[in-house]
Amino acid sequence: MKTVKLGRTGLDVSRLCLGCMSYGVPERGPHPWSLDEATSRPFLRRALELGFNFFDTANVYSDGTSEEIVGRALKDFARREEVVIATKVNGRMHKGPNGAGLSRKAIMTEVDASLRRLGTDYIDLYQIHRWDYATPIEETLEALHDVVKAGKARYIGASSMYAWQFAKALAISERHGWTRFVTMQNYLNLLYREEEREMLPLCRDQGIGVIPWSPMARGRLTRDWDQSSARLETDEFGRTLYATTGDADRLVAQAVAAVAHARGVPRAQVALAWVLQKAEVTAPIVGATRLAQLDDAVAALSIVLTRDEIQTLEANYVPHAVVGHA
Repeated sequence: MKTVKLGRTGLDVSRLCLGCMSYGVPERGPHPWSLDEATSRPFLRRALELGFNFFDTANVYSDGTSEEIVGRALKDFARREEVVIATKVNGRMHKGPNGAGLSRKAIMTEVDASLRRLGTDYIDLYQIHRWDYATPIEETLEALHDVVKAGKARYIGASSMYAWQFAKALAISERHGWTRFVTMQNYLNLLYREEEREMLPLCRDQGIGVIPWSPMARGRLTRDWDQSSARLETDEFGRTLYATTGDADRLVAQAVAAVAHARGVPRAQVALAWVLQKAEVTAPIVGATRLAQLDDAVAALSIVLTRDEIQTLEANYVPHAVVGHA
C-alpha cells in the first residue's frame, strides 16, 4: 500500500486508516457487536501485513478498552516509529463534573489516560471528538497546543463540525501562534455528501488532510437495502445518521450494486473507491469485523472509476439534513 502525506504535514500515512471502534470489550460499551481482544488481534496483524500504518481509535470506544487492545497489539506486531496512532477526546469517560468535554482539565486528564491505555509515550494524531459547545474554543486550542509542546502528541485534528466552526478554530490558532489542526475526520459517503458543499473546499484551501469516517455508510452500501445486521439493529448512533429521503438512498445503493456487478467486484470496493477518488481525501477510515473486509478495502485502491460510473453513482443523491456533528 502506498503512503501519502497527511495534509500539509511531513507525516507519511497509509492510503487507508483502520478504524478501531469495533475492537473493545463488548460489556464495557454501547456496542454489543464489538470484538474482544483475542478476536481483534488478527485484524490488527492482518492490517499491518497489508500495509496499513494508520490506526484510529478514541478514549470513549468501549470505555477505553479499544485503546488498550490497539496499544498492546501494535506493540507486539509493529515498531512504534513505523505506525501512526490516532485517538480522540471529548466523550464521557466518568460520571460527574469534568468527565467529558474539551476543557483544559478534561484534555490534560484524558491525554494522560489515553497514553497509559495505549502504552506509548506519545500520540501521533490527537483529535477533538466533535465540537464542545460548553467550552470556549480558545481554551480547547491552547490546551491542545500545550499537549503538543509537552511532547504528548505530534499533531492535532478535528472531527465532524460545521465549516464555519472549523474555519474559526483555524483562524484563532493562527492568530495566537498555537498548534493548528492538520486533519478533519468527517462523515462522507455516497449516502451523505453534504460535506462537499463547504467542508471539503475549506480543507482543500487550507491544506487539511481529510480522513472520513463511515465511507461505506455503516455497511448500507455493501449489501441489499433490506438486509439487516447485528450492528444495524443495535447501533443507536447509526440510526441518527440517515434522514428520511424517500427512495433516494435506496436508489443510490442500487447504483452501487449495478456498478459493482458490471465490474465483477464486491459493492464495498465501489463505495470506497468513490470516496478515494476525491482529491481532498487523504485516507478513509475503514472498519473490519471480517478479515475479507480488509482485503476488499485494499482492493478498492486499484479501482479507478470512470466518469460515467461516477455519474451513475451520484445521479440519485438528494440533499440531506446535516447530521453526525453531535
